[in-house]
Amino acid sequence: TSEISIDVAATCDTCEGSGAEPGTKVRTCNLCGGSGKMRAQQGFFVVERTCPNCHGSGQVIENPCRTCRGEGRVDKTQTLSVDIPPGVDNGTRIRLTGKGEAGPKGSPPGDLYIFIHVSRHRIFERDGTTLVTRAPISITTAALGGEIEIPGLDGKRHRIPIPAGIQSGKQLRQRGAGMPVLQGRGTGDMVIQIDVETPTRLSARQKELLREFQATETGQESPESTGFFARLKEMWDGIGE
Repeated sequence: TSEISIDVAATCDTCEGSGAEPGTKVRTCNLCGGSGKMRAQQGFFVVERTCPNCHGSGQVIENPCRTCRGEGRVDKTQTLSVDIPPGVDNGTRIRLTGKGEAGPKGSPPGDLYIFIHVSRHRIFERDGTTLVTRAPISITTAALGGEIEIPGLDGKRHRIPIPAGIQSGKQLRQRGAGMPVLQGRGTGDMVIQIDVETPTRLSARQKELLREFQATETGQESPESTGFFARLKEMWDGIGE
């Protein structure tokens, strides 16, 4: 629920929308007989135009209301409570019946249309009903596997299992943790893109352990990089020949 304040033309409380000063009456226009239109014969044709005396209303106000100057409506600021349905997106239109501007001379008010603008979130991006976020993980978690916890917009904490050997850019999907379907049933998914973070601040012991690991590498631990450099070698050998 959201509250908004808008300036609209509302029915004048002094004359109750009639446009006439309280205690006076509105009389029928003598020129058009209350039809609001005038007809004139021009040869074989009959031309119909708006009555210049009552300006098409069919009535004449002899003593206009001093508050609204005969309009029957005045500008007012009103505060409205708007119910926002779950699942709205940018451009979603909400109609409030009878909350628009009042018509002249006591005519009923129209409707108010509100267009929704959704603010950006610090963590999630939205693609329809799908929520997308990026999650950095340590290189050890990427290599050995593990679990991360991401709070969803639904108020739940979602535990995301990380498979061992996951690569940067891999996307994991959590079913039913996305945005609700507007005016429908069900919810979308949450997609977590994994970013493997290379450590930048290592202690002497950590560097030593990494060098020990490096000394035991056979190339089978990283098949993609091994294959890439093997193809580069074949290309350079071919150029030399």
